[in-house]
Amino acid sequence: MMETNDLQATIAFYTAILGFTLCGTFGPEGETRWCTMTREGVDIMFHLPNEVTNYGQILLTGSLYIYVDGVNVLWEQIKDKVEVLYEPENFEYEMREFAIKDNNGYILNFGEEVK
Repeated sequence: MMETNDLQATIAFYTAILGFTLCGTFGPEGETRWCTMTREGVDIMFHLPNEVTNYGQILLTGSLYIYVDGVNVLWEQIKDKVEVLYEPENFEYEMREFAIKDNNGYILNFGEEVK
């Protein structure tokens, strides 16, 4: 579960740009505070800051690595809609991958095995 300061913008980014499906939301009536989304077996959850997890800024000292089928196809679909950190590349550990930043600044790596 990752923190966001703008849940609606995060839902829009993950559904409209990355092709996730919104599965559920939670919060008091008229105020969504949490959501879960899915795509091809990958589930991800976001929430607004609260009294327990309010770090004052978005934090993640690493990146999220998402295995996909068709990394080149995904790249072509999103490359002009996102902040790119590096374009698709084959690495010596036999993965083809690229990395972007989401609307919160989280780093997302997408990769698949080189066959």
